[in-house]
Amino acid sequence: MLPASPRQFDGQFDRTALSQYMLDHAYDEMFEARDTLHPHYQPLLDHFAALPPDELQRRKQAADLSFLNQGITFTVYGRDEGTERIFPYDLLPRIITSDEWAVVERGLTQRIVALNLFLKDIYNEGRILEDGIVPREVVYSCKHYRRQMAGLQVPRNVYIAVCGTDLIRLESGEFVVLEDNLRVPSGVSYMLTNRRVMKRIFPHLFRTYNVRPIEQYTQLLLGSLRSLAPEGRPEPNIVLLSPGVFNSAYFEHAYLARQMGIELVEGRDLVTHDNVVYMRTTSGLRRVDVIYRRVDDDFIDPLAFRGDSILGVSGLFNAYRAGNVTLANAFGTGVADDKALYAYVPDIIKYYLSEEPVLKNVETFLMTRPTERQHVLSKLEQFVVKAVGESGGYGMLIGPQSTAGQREDFARRIEADPRNYIAQPTISFSRAPCLIGDALEPRHVDLRPYVLYGDRVTIVPGGLTRVALKRGSLVVNSSQGGGSKDTWVLSE
Repeated sequence: MLPASPRQFDGQFDRTALSQYMLDHAYDEMFEARDTLHPHYQPLLDHFAALPPDELQRRKQAADLSFLNQGITFTVYGRDEGTERIFPYDLLPRIITSDEWAVVERGLTQRIVALNLFLKDIYNEGRILEDGIVPREVVYSCKHYRRQMAGLQVPRNVYIAVCGTDLIRLESGEFVVLEDNLRVPSGVSYMLTNRRVMKRIFPHLFRTYNVRPIEQYTQLLLGSLRSLAPEGRPEPNIVLLSPGVFNSAYFEHAYLARQMGIELVEGRDLVTHDNVVYMRTTSGLRRVDVIYRRVDDDFIDPLAFRGDSILGVSGLFNAYRAGNVTLANAFGTGVADDKALYAYVPDIIKYYLSEEPVLKNVETFLMTRPTERQHVLSKLEQFVVKAVGESGGYGMLIGPQSTAGQREDFARRIEADPRNYIAQPTISFSRAPCLIGDALEPRHVDLRPYVLYGDRVTIVPGGLTRVALKRGSLVVNSSQGGGSKDTWVLSE
């Protein structure tokens, strides 16, 4: 680790002071080598080095207090001490150069366009299935495939209006896609509140760096939703549909609704009549035109999907099918973020766009293929195994950190249900320096940029950098104790 406080650097790089900072084959976001910084990190470290330790801790406490006062929490499951915890936040921002971001932006735009074309195709003509690019059984066996969507016309042919794609850096420094989150991607409120807190606590740093703004995200989201309104509704009424206060991301639902100036509703606040959706108000029923939904398909309409759901709106799907209301994201988008389907995304991009993928995938082994399955099972300690429909870091085995018993358990699961699992090599993805106590220590990080698709594709410059706060951990998910840091994309 670094010395007891950044102050010991005095703006310089002392070999002795850096001797315990862990640098290995993993890409380090700040250090090129033992005594060499990436140039864009120099002012940051100089600034932190000039702060007395007590001042740094005072600002850390101010950040924590700000999150507490705003009620910024996340649910951590499986902990005896309670589930609701303050969202952990690291003071050192992650910095991305404009050239690096240009590649990310181009790759994410390409990806969301191709995945939208894929969804339109599989729910209509099915050309990619006929041509054998994607096997039918991969699509039709996906639990998120919705046969009810077959033949439906979606406004502007936009199935995915909001996407949060998880990126990691390889040892080479190249960004690659780890997975797509297309159903109800979360975390954007933490990106926005991280920035607001950082600007308040370190205003001088924002004068030193030319950081591109992200505060416009909620208005861009509102504009994207408005552009998807049904025909003949020039001033659409837009609402955010939440499962309610017991959902782990309820803070985000309330935050986004407030920032966009739209109503936050639950299923009980809506009613359908003659295939039109209405919101109950104190002055009577008011028509709803666009629903930004944070409720999964299964629970959103008990007449069309799970009959035991009390979270949704009876008749909502019929209103959607009649074209009287738009949902973002559309029903059935989950098939495109199935982890087995992920392996085919490079081929999907080539098929629809006749382009090579700008952002590569992580090598992925499908357990439905006998040869790949046996290869993985014979070296399970070397792989990360994931359940295709899970998120939040659940249903996952990290081979190098697993016990023999855990590997045996997962081997049985894979053999019993190969379709439900994929495997990827264990990747030592990039690390960034974090303030741990009074020291700077490297921790693994990923990046979740947020992509909007309405009348055009829009990506705010940055995203949610998630941090595996436990030393040596590769799990960054907030639901399992990970944290986050602000992400700065430089203008030049």
